[in-house]
Amino acid sequence: MATATPSPMKKNEMLSELSSSLGITKKEANAFLEGFVELAYKETKKNGVFIIPGLGKLVKKNKPKRKGRNPATGEAIMIPAKLVVKFSLSKTCKDAIVPPKK
Repeated sequence: MATATPSPMKKNEMLSELSSSLGITKKEANAFLEGFVELAYKETKKNGVFIIPGLGKLVKKNKPKRKGRNPATGEAIMIPAKLVVKFSLSKTCKDAIVPPKK
């Protein structure tokens, strides 16, 4: 008999946890969460980086054009340059989730 895999926390569950641990209403927790996400988007777009202490950082990067191959035909192609957003975890976060080996 296979065991069920745990599902990720949904927004409603997150709001319930935040509201009970902080002693605020779900509506206030939702307003905070939406404001925080909006701030992250705005600052990353403006400054190219948004740091969340203890969790990680959002970084906007330019990827240069590069050579590639069409997998169907094997033909060499040029992949155009593009702007991407990456999230890097902080060392504190990594160590809290998966402790380092001793």
